[in-house]
Amino acid sequence: MSGKKVSKKLIIIGLLLVIGVITLVVGWTPIMSRLTKTINDKTVNVPVNNKLTLAQVGALLQEKKVIDDVDFFLSVAESKGLTDKNIEPGMHAFPAGTSYKDVCNALKSGAFEIEVVVTFNNCKTIADLCEKVSKCLMIDQAELETYILSDETCNKYGFNVQTIPALFIPNSYKMYYDTDKEAFVQRMADEFKNFWTVERMAKLKKVGLNSPSEAVTLASIVYGEQSKNEQEWPIIAGLYLNRLNTGMRLQSDPTFKFCWGDELDGVQRLTYEHREKDCPYNTYLHDGLPPGPISMPPAGVVEAVLNRDNNDYLYMCAQANYDGLHNFTKDYSVHAKNATEFQNWLAQQ
Repeated sequence: MSGKKVSKKLIIIGLLLVIGVITLVVGWTPIMSRLTKTINDKTVNVPVNNKLTLAQVGALLQEKKVIDDVDFFLSVAESKGLTDKNIEPGMHAFPAGTSYKDVCNALKSGAFEIEVVVTFNNCKTIADLCEKVSKCLMIDQAELETYILSDETCNKYGFNVQTIPALFIPNSYKMYYDTDKEAFVQRMADEFKNFWTVERMAKLKKVGLNSPSEAVTLASIVYGEQSKNEQEWPIIAGLYLNRLNTGMRLQSDPTFKFCWGDELDGVQRLTYEHREKDCPYNTYLHDGLPPGPISMPPAGVVEAVLNRDNNDYLYMCAQANYDGLHNFTKDYSVHAKNATEFQNWLAQQ
């Protein structure tokens, strides 16, 4: 055997011995934790809540196709000091080909945590809001609803149970997945404060309303009457403000429908019996604005109230077609004619 071959063989044996010694001293898992990579070929977002155990997190990572070996993940987690008690809750975005070591470190430090988008639109009640928010954040739906409707929360932000829906402006917001109920409501209060600028408060007074809650309440009625064609929002707002200013009852169908809950959903032909439902929100039976919003209208409808159309209309009726638009008038006889035309058209459909 030549000297060169012996030398090469000795080098290989030496390297193997070094690796063996390192493995004995350091351990196999820490070495492999650096070498073993996740199987995802693109970033994967994984929601980790504060009720999951380490084993459940491993199963979730496997389900989301981030890892393919839960047992090895748990072994690496043990070597990195990751336990059931120190998992950082949140939406974790795991990059492609991340080492198991970095996965475990990130679950402990929150290094891969990202914000989520919280969207709520078309909410009639606080219960609707809480259902949608709980699907975006790590918040229990029932706990959030109880917190929002509590006297303590309402008093803190200057509302009552009836007016508190006005605090929540429908939109899409970025928040961390582990935002709690207190922080969520505070964020909404900050957005509310930012919306109600000095300029908007001045417009509020100019149209004859006393508070943002009243503006949102009127906007919710406008939206109930017209949710598709926004060009009518300022016109309808002007009509109802005319009624308020003349002492005329609002007589808005969406308000008595609100009294029925979901029972009238999909009902096209509303009757006098429906209108006789007695509750504080029924503006056929009670003067002025309802005690609070009948929905959480988009900010654009509130803007329409603040920038009302300067018309003299007192009556409105749906047009006899599928356009979703209305005929407006200040003359009751004209309104009666419009109503008859619409009812005849509806009967033929």
